[in-house]
Amino acid sequence: MSRAAEPPVKPEATIDLYEIQRTIHPRAVHGWFANWRVALVVLTQLVFYGTLWLDWHGRQAVLFDLVSRKFYIFGLVFWPQDFIFLTMLLVISALALFLFTAVAGRLWCGYACPQTVYTELFLWIERRIEGDRMARMKLDAQPLNGRKFALKGAKHGAWIALSLWTGFTFVGYFSPVRELLTEAVHVHLGPWETFWVFFYGFATYGNAGWMREQVCKYMCPYARFQSVMFDRDTLIITYDAKRGEPRGSRRRNVESRGAGLGDCVDCGICVQVCPTGIDIRHGLQYECIGCAACIDGCNQVMDKMGYARGLIRYTTDNAVNGVYADQQIFSHVFRLRTLIYSAILLAVVGAFITLLYLRVPLKVDVIRDRATLVRENADGRLENVYRLQLMNTSEITRSLMITVSGIDGMEVIVKQPVEVPVASTTTLPVTLRVDPARTTPGSHPVRFTIQDANDASVKTVEKSMFYVRQP
Repeated sequence: MSRAAEPPVKPEATIDLYEIQRTIHPRAVHGWFANWRVALVVLTQLVFYGTLWLDWHGRQAVLFDLVSRKFYIFGLVFWPQDFIFLTMLLVISALALFLFTAVAGRLWCGYACPQTVYTELFLWIERRIEGDRMARMKLDAQPLNGRKFALKGAKHGAWIALSLWTGFTFVGYFSPVRELLTEAVHVHLGPWETFWVFFYGFATYGNAGWMREQVCKYMCPYARFQSVMFDRDTLIITYDAKRGEPRGSRRRNVESRGAGLGDCVDCGICVQVCPTGIDIRHGLQYECIGCAACIDGCNQVMDKMGYARGLIRYTTDNAVNGVYADQQIFSHVFRLRTLIYSAILLAVVGAFITLLYLRVPLKVDVIRDRATLVRENADGRLENVYRLQLMNTSEITRSLMITVSGIDGMEVIVKQPVEVPVASTTTLPVTLRVDPARTTPGSHPVRFTIQDANDASVKTVEKSMFYVRQP
């Protein structure tokens, strides 16, 4: 009796759990959105690289002096006690991001995000040295030779120079830049300055030169939750499948419907210009950073073919699906979601501006001497000792007068006026003295009033307690 025929053995299959990273060579593109992107790259970098070289009243205009715990922003001086302003600024930034995303998708990512900006700068350097897309692809495919080594070396040298200057600029906002430059020229940078210059430079070189779209696709959390802020009236970059399909190649000026085709000529330009390498014709994807390069690229093709622009365009789901006409898109910008975001944003901005306007350039901390709650002097009067920390947050010297209220006949023992220099802190002991006949045993609230002798509007009041011991 023969054995039953055994089933044939299937060959082993290899399953890749992770996609092998492929090098993306974005093609250069020109158009309305590309011009906007270039303009914002130039603007943001002029602000970043140029602001720290501006002077203001003999100092660096913008300086976050961590050692002295002072933040200088032109005419404003912020201290750690002003943390509320930083908190409000972060809240404003978050609300603005929510609003812009609800209105028109990832505008921040496509035009002003540092990752996008520096990737654009690095790509510009790469194109200037190695050429456009096809030239770079051919160069990468070649074996290493003298020409390839020279081009690659020049490119990476330029990238490293820009990265180090970026790191130096970043540190220049936290350490006076002119002193920093002098130390760098004489190779006398401190250990922390050296570390942060190279660390930030390395991060710039790695993110913009090597990782590029990987940062947007895998590291940035915004790509993962952006869709939560989208709705069917959000302006997003969309391929009009009804108009474009079925796609196929044809000669110029051929009427597409007469040839049984859509307007898409299947040229792949939209994929070639995409910095993250996606095909927008497959629909909206989280990898899309909203740079609109595909719109400019497609419009160029439509112009050459003699077709109307807008096969790929900014539109909404409702407009594409015929819920309303394209002419009605902007009338749906002001809807419940965007109105709520706008109202909250305006309220927080208004509160921020109001607090900044009403901000008194004088801060006072009153600390009682805990070693001796109360003491009796030679003439029998009772004394409490305090330590006042006077903080002048403005850039003019303040002459301050100190008065106290709360107990009749109370005397303030301190030399007045108290001079507090520009943007500095002065600590001085203050003694309060009172006749025991004018008060009763126990604790009594008192109020310190500190006022500028030359400007009555600069005044602050602090509460404390005056202790009277039992007889």
